[in-house]
Amino acid sequence: MAVTLVNPAGLPQTELYRQVSVATGSKLVFIAGQVARDAAGNRIGEGDLAAQTEQCYLNIATALAEVGATWDDIAKLTAYIVDWTPDKMAQLVEGGGRAAATLGIEGPLAPLTGIGVSALAEPDLLVEIEATAALD
Repeated sequence: MAVTLVNPAGLPQTELYRQVSVATGSKLVFIAGQVARDAAGNRIGEGDLAAQTEQCYLNIATALAEVGATWDDIAKLTAYIVDWTPDKMAQLVEGGGRAAATLGIEGPLAPLTGIGVSALAEPDLLVEIEATAALD
């Protein structure tokens, strides 16, 4: 495996994600920010942050599969959340958990950066998530 996830001593320990990833692969995969649209471009989860987060993760999994990668190959995730407030964390985690259950993902995520933004490309979008993966 080309990615090793680490939670160094001296940094906050979290079960949701790891603070550091070490990517030793020779091929990097950059996945554009994924939003709450299915393959046909239909809106998913209008007004529902958890449903939109779930769809973002499902779309990332589809992109990974296309290039022969899996969720374990992800080195870094970045989530852009519209009008972020800390009370939205539960919805974000719920959507990620539902996607993980659907995809059979176990264990913590790669390092994740959450960024609050005022808006995304379309007014009904609440979250956009991009990923970087490393392959051997």
